[in-house]
Amino acid sequence: MSKGKINTKDLVKKIEKLTKERMTQESVVDLNSFRELKNKETPKTILVIEDDETMRNAIKRIFEAEGLVVKVAADGTQLASVLDDNPVDLIIMDIGLPWINGIELAKMLKEHDDLKQIPLIFVSGKTSDFDVKRGFEAGADDYIKKPFDIDKIKKTVHTLLTLNK
Repeated sequence: MSKGKINTKDLVKKIEKLTKERMTQESVVDLNSFRELKNKETPKTILVIEDDETMRNAIKRIFEAEGLVVKVAADGTQLASVLDDNPVDLIIMDIGLPWINGIELAKMLKEHDDLKQIPLIFVSGKTSDFDVKRGFEAGADDYIKKPFDIDKIKKTVHTLLTLNK
């Protein structure tokens, strides 16, 4: 027997297929079990652009626990290297970013042919009606005010990922 890397892709596919078949036979399926299975098949990637390291890591941990792949950038200057290497399915961004603020960055993303279709959520401590309006005008699909409710942000992300298939 070879001590090289073992290819288990076929086995994993068979297991996932059988699990799916059995899940569909259940009259009630636990939503978290379904999400976990779905994410194993084709994990979605989200990008978190947040200059506050504690907040950035907190959001990252929340969504990694949900089975998503999470890429991070501290500001717009780090964005290009993250996007070059990893296509993303959704972006979560703060407005108060250094150098180029989130509003300006969102407008640039929404003007880019390859990026404009990616759902964008602002998560910001800027909570005035004016700021929220500016966020939506810049192309946000949702605007969540800090401090945010974890269940609300999870629901919003899962909804936008489902709608953007």
